[in-house]
Amino acid sequence: MGEIVLYGANWCGDCRRAKAWLREHEVPFTEVDVEHDEQARDKAIDIAGGRRNIPVLVLPDGRVLVEPTNTDLADAVTGS
Repeated sequence: MGEIVLYGANWCGDCRRAKAWLREHEVPFTEVDVEHDEQARDKAIDIAGGRRNIPVLVLPDGRVLVEPTNTDLADAVTGS
């Protein structure tokens, strides 16, 4: 599996949880900070279909997860 792109912010508990899960399972990802980058924030909102929730994860196959649970992450990574 290629690298996941995670749009999030340091203050976001769901973002911290998702990053911890990805690290724990050794899933490569790139983090994009939407708190300090207005263009990244706008892109995350666009990718999420207008939702302003974070984290927004873009999977290598183009699928998008918004505020995924750990189960959602596991399903996405294993392809279930």
